[in-house]
Amino acid sequence: ARAVRGGSVTSARQDRGFLLPRRRRLSGSCEEFIMAGPLRWLRQLPPLLRYSALGIARSSLQAPQNLWGPVLNDCSQSRAWQMLQARHLAAKKAKGQARVNINAALVEDIISLEEVNKEMQAVVEALKEDFGKNVNIRTSPGALDHITVATKDGKFPLNQLGQVSLKSPQLILVNMSSFPDSTAAAIKAIRESGMDLNPEADGPIIRVPIPKVTREHREKLTVLAKQLTNKAKESLRRVRVKAINQTKKAKSTVSEDTIKLIEKQIQQMTDDTSAEMDKLLMAKTKELLG
Repeated sequence: ARAVRGGSVTSARQDRGFLLPRRRRLSGSCEEFIMAGPLRWLRQLPPLLRYSALGIARSSLQAPQNLWGPVLNDCSQSRAWQMLQARHLAAKKAKGQARVNINAALVEDIISLEEVNKEMQAVVEALKEDFGKNVNIRTSPGALDHITVATKDGKFPLNQLGQVSLKSPQLILVNMSSFPDSTAAAIKAIRESGMDLNPEADGPIIRVPIPKVTREHREKLTVLAKQLTNKAKESLRRVRVKAINQTKKAKSTVSEDTIKLIEKQIQQMTDDTSAEMDKLLMAKTKELLG
């Protein structure tokens, strides 16, 4: 009923509507639970105190969402609560992706990160050497650079005993004029290099015919390159396990957080080195298949 008929005084229903704080509805049962109690005593106050209390109620409704958590335990479908949880998980995930950069000098009593890095880079260099030896299209003089010749005076690289040149895409020449006595040993080393070559002697000159490289052969070399990369990654994992085991030995002298931080640094170094190997494999595959 209206307080004054025909006047400008608002109805009790409009008055209640004016007093109801405007906010996003959570769900029917939740809103009734949260709002019914405060409004019941708020309507019983005189107008002046009512407006003051309304300001306090509005301030409390703007409190951080985590204060409403206990009240909203039965309101799991609340959009506001779900958004809060999503932001928390996203922040946690972003924090986990942060890179570590430990000063190696500060942890040298626990482990030498520089030595670990050297061991990992040695694995990369070994992979590059394997690519040069075993995954080559054999169309350049450098294809024979990795071959070592066993002579009576010791072992020497082929390119130190003879002058290697490419006469045509199908023929490599090795001039052994400076060390003619090592010609037979050089032929044997080329034949046993695993490159499926059949060298022929022409005086001090070694002629090395290069078979035509077919698409099938290139694909086989690509498979071999991947196998060599996987083998190198196994060696990399062994370096990682060795470093982490050494770090764990210091648990009795340093905090657990320090141990975890060093382990994260080692894992990061491992991931970076593995990514470098993947780039080498990608470049070699592109070279082989075009």
